[in-house]
Amino acid sequence: MATTHPYRFRRAAGARPATALALLTVLTATGVALTPAGASAAPGEAATGEQAAQLAADSGHQLEVLTEEYNDARETLAQQQAAAADAAAARAAADAQLAALQDQIAAVAHTAFTGDGLGPLQAFMTSGSADEFLERVATLDSVAGYHNDVLAQVAESRASAERAGAAAAQATAAAEQQLAAVQGQQEQLQTEIADYKAQYAALTAAEQEQANAAHGGPALQAPAAGSVQAGSDAAQVIIDTAMAQVGDPYVWAAGGPDAFDCSGLTQYAFAAAGISLPHSSKAQAALGRPVSRAELQPGDLVYFFSPVSHIGIYIGGGKMVHARTFGEPVNVGSVDMSGYAGARRILP
Repeated sequence: MATTHPYRFRRAAGARPATALALLTVLTATGVALTPAGASAAPGEAATGEQAAQLAADSGHQLEVLTEEYNDARETLAQQQAAAADAAAARAAADAQLAALQDQIAAVAHTAFTGDGLGPLQAFMTSGSADEFLERVATLDSVAGYHNDVLAQVAESRASAERAGAAAAQATAAAEQQLAAVQGQQEQLQTEIADYKAQYAALTAAEQEQANAAHGGPALQAPAAGSVQAGSDAAQVIIDTAMAQVGDPYVWAAGGPDAFDCSGLTQYAFAAAGISLPHSSKAQAALGRPVSRAELQPGDLVYFFSPVSHIGIYIGGGKMVHARTFGEPVNVGSVDMSGYAGARRILP
């Protein structure tokens, strides 16, 4: 008797993760039993275990795309929040400078309104000699220039405070808008993850392994501890750190220390060498400089698919260490798995 599956993997019609702000609307479970093997199946349904495994792989990939979109949105939010903080600090500095000039402004205003200042005629009438007169006139010019400088500083400080205030308001509004979008993405992502886990659990162990291999490539034997030799101390730290995570579970949007998604693992490993990477495969794949497949060196980043939605660390011998896919722990795989799109060298 043919095996039937209580779930089918289906991508919602028209759903496509286009930007980091797009709502996540894919991979919904239907709860409808599938047709027996050999019978025709509706689009998105599996008639056989092999088809179910392939649909699971496709759905897992789409969920990884969505996760990396979510990760990218979080990075954008962090940048906007930093910009808002910088703008607020600039405004505070401008306001402080303006306050520091208040006493000087008051002194200038007092001189202007009381007539306490000594004019050129008064200087001439009260000078005992030509030299004394010239000295007093020079002093008057210096005082006038100082007053003008103070007034110019006040005007610039006021304008700077106004600009900083406008920038802070704009950056804060953008950050608040992005926060709302990210929170919405996070909620929807958790729903999609729960649906996928339920469908994945309905597969047999063999089908799960087949789906994992189709999505993340086959797992390879990890090199012996300490056997991977990098070309620099930093690269060695990166590889050793990543290899130390082999066996840790794959968790969407996780960045360690005990669970990872793909860009979370690379970020964690590079951080151990003092190198800050964004938690986004797309953003990481734009850093450093591109290297060809033939130029790969241990410590290089290797990324997959278009748009980029998976990334790992090359360890030599055609292998990489990566957080592979749901249902599989961090492990070693082939850099030539399906979807290879390029490599980047972050280290000098």
